[in-house]
Amino acid sequence: MLADSFPMSPTLLPVAAEPAIDASATAFVLLCASLVLLMTPGLALFYGGMTRAKSVLNMMMMSFGAMGVVGVIYVLWGYSMSFGGSNIGGIIGNPFENFGLKGVVGDATGATLDANGTAIIDVFGADVWIPEVLFVGFQLTFAIITVALISGAIADRAKFSTWLLFSGFWVTLAYFPIAHMVWGGGLLSGSEDGLSAKIFGATDGVANVLPIDFAGGTVVHINAGVAGLVLALIVGKRLGFGKTAMRPHNVPLVMLGAGLLWFGWFGFNAGSELAADGLSSLVWVNTTVATCAAILGWLVVEKVRDGHATSVGAASGVVAGLVAITPACGALSPVGSIILGLVAGGLAALAVGLKFRFGYDDSLDVVGVHLVAGLWGTVGAGLLATSGGLFYGDGIKQLVVQIVIALASLIFSAIVTALIGLALKATVGWRITDDDEVAGIDQSEHAESGYDLVARGGRLGVTSTGPQTDARHADELAEEGVKA
Repeated sequence: MLADSFPMSPTLLPVAAEPAIDASATAFVLLCASLVLLMTPGLALFYGGMTRAKSVLNMMMMSFGAMGVVGVIYVLWGYSMSFGGSNIGGIIGNPFENFGLKGVVGDATGATLDANGTAIIDVFGADVWIPEVLFVGFQLTFAIITVALISGAIADRAKFSTWLLFSGFWVTLAYFPIAHMVWGGGLLSGSEDGLSAKIFGATDGVANVLPIDFAGGTVVHINAGVAGLVLALIVGKRLGFGKTAMRPHNVPLVMLGAGLLWFGWFGFNAGSELAADGLSSLVWVNTTVATCAAILGWLVVEKVRDGHATSVGAASGVVAGLVAITPACGALSPVGSIILGLVAGGLAALAVGLKFRFGYDDSLDVVGVHLVAGLWGTVGAGLLATSGGLFYGDGIKQLVVQIVIALASLIFSAIVTALIGLALKATVGWRITDDDEVAGIDQSEHAESGYDLVARGGRLGVTSTGPQTDARHADELAEEGVKA
């Protein structure tokens, strides 16, 4: 998407000649949507390797469960709430306007059609047309990965059924509104009704200072990061947090997952341009060099602080760099991207230790990586953007707008997540039992084991009465203060 454009949704514009689908742009977005979808299995591997062996399947299932819930909901009402033509209070679109993709496929009354009757949309008024249903699919993958990211904050201890309920409520009440506000012409977009226009004015219906969020610093990473923090506080700490070693059980799995995330992220960032052109090419380079720099930033902090540069640190640096460059990838130069990534890696490496200082159990560092790097990337765009950035002599206006959209997204998501999380805690409950947590959530929630078929209680490691606590777990039970 054009870095200084709004909203993310392409516009429906009348044209003199009958429009036709642009085959190259359509093929490009099809590929990018597939790459973004691959990110969620990549995240499952990344998170799965970061947990203890007894939780690996549950951690992966939380990502796949999010795919199931969010994919269905997005088609039913998510697209309409995010990108429908209505704008309710600048916060949300009408969920019934395009319910079930009405007006997008099949009965596209009122939409712009090609010669075959397919609903199509113009990519940012550039007379480059793609099927609207393809844009739906592309955006659907963004919603899925955002929800899946949150799961890392509550590893090892949350009921799978409660997580599925949370996924449906959260994507509806938190993700869709923020997507609409930022990309759908709402309060955080560059429309004349947005906050930027209220602060610095508008010309011809467009804010004089356009917010920069190319591919989801606010919508995806700040949103998911603060949701992870709130959920970690509501669900509570794992048994033995701060006392028992909870190291990643499979570092090669972590690195494989990070590699798949990096690969898929090119669809995430470059694909947000919705066309294979010069800007998407620049975005590819910026995404790459920012991530490379973030690896170095993380490893330097690790070496100075801990005396070692670790594989997990390198993989985490990859994710931190990708997160930071996401909002800014279309607005920076390659050198600016290197600076942004280097700082992101260092900041995130420092931030992951905050959970021990402040006593919250963000199991897989969703806060330290996604919230911190997402905030830095969004705000850093106001410093390093080649057009409007403070460091390029263009004043403070862009920086102010970036801070506003970052804080607004953070506050909105925190409030909504708290309401959903507390409601679920008071009704269905979040926590598995202490015995089940110690024995392993894979057994209690899924009756499976990640690495063996014949386990403690039978073929799948369970009996008719559930997971068993035996002598092999006595040491862990005693250490964590749980009565066997």
